[in-house]
Amino acid sequence: MPELDAVPPPMGRRTDVEGTAGEVLRADTLVKRFEAVAAVDGVSFSVRRGEIFGFLGPNGAGKTTTINLLTGLARPTAGSVFLEGEEYTHRPKTAQAMMGIVPDESNLYEELSGFENLTFCAALYGLGKRQREKKAGELLEQFGLAQTGKRLFKAYSKGMKRKLTIAAGIIHEPKILFLDEPTTGIDVASARQIRILIGDLNRRGTTIFLTTHYIEEAERLCHRIAFIVNGKIIRVSSLDELMQAHQQETILQVSMEMEMEMEMEDPGLPAALRVQFPEYSILNRDERSLQVVSKGHIELLPLLRFLSTQGVKVTEAKLVRPTLEEVFVRVTGIEIERMKQEREGGKK
Repeated sequence: MPELDAVPPPMGRRTDVEGTAGEVLRADTLVKRFEAVAAVDGVSFSVRRGEIFGFLGPNGAGKTTTINLLTGLARPTAGSVFLEGEEYTHRPKTAQAMMGIVPDESNLYEELSGFENLTFCAALYGLGKRQREKKAGELLEQFGLAQTGKRLFKAYSKGMKRKLTIAAGIIHEPKILFLDEPTTGIDVASARQIRILIGDLNRRGTTIFLTTHYIEEAERLCHRIAFIVNGKIIRVSSLDELMQAHQQETILQVSMEMEMEMEMEDPGLPAALRVQFPEYSILNRDERSLQVVSKGHIELLPLLRFLSTQGVKVTEAKLVRPTLEEVFVRVTGIEIERMKQEREGGKK
């Protein structure tokens, strides 16, 4: 994960987005079956006007299928989708004209310049020649691409391509912008620019639906987050609600050195700790640390004694506050290492 920069918070951390009201998008008990398999199974949530809505889940959880249903690229087996209160489940073309859709891979034309790509996209949405040229020029300036507007798209760097693809997605001023993994596969500096750009777009009033494998990125950018696992939404909350719900817990982070052969994976040290201390939750951090979580007080001495009997030398034990990573693990039951392996492998 690239180092996160100081991106200004997107329009404030609150459940009711400042200066806006109502929902832009709503999914109502969406189901998508492929033969006997339910890729999406009764998904319901809404996206509020003016917010950045994060959509998180492991590989195969149903993220991409859900996005395809929301953007009209796939038809649901059951359920409905609404844009600004109007159902568009069976007439997706009407809704697509009011959406900006930015896939994880660019869909622009290599042989056109940046300016030509933008004006072409604007023409597809029905903007007149003067309006689309004016808008293209403004977006090139806003996205820091004014000096390269005449350059062919194929000559752009990955970061520049991503920025131009986002610009193309908002040239018609959509009601909602879908961003699918916007910083995956680009360099650190470009990822930083994209995150700043996303925050800036939101502060200008753009409603954004964001999928990302980078949980730190979701924590920095999003007002609310939905967790999807096995085709089901298991939690939708604001960042404040998610964090407050878990800050009442006692979390002890234990760093250690292994003196005997005890693996930091099940069936190993975490499993042994769970058997010995069933009143605590034991979470893997990495091969040299774990976390002990309790609703109440944690008795340190019995833990240290037990770890010693397992050939473990504790180098540090400290109380910590939860991060969104820990919250994700507790809510979904999915170890964060799995998410990291998937994103590093370029999976979705």
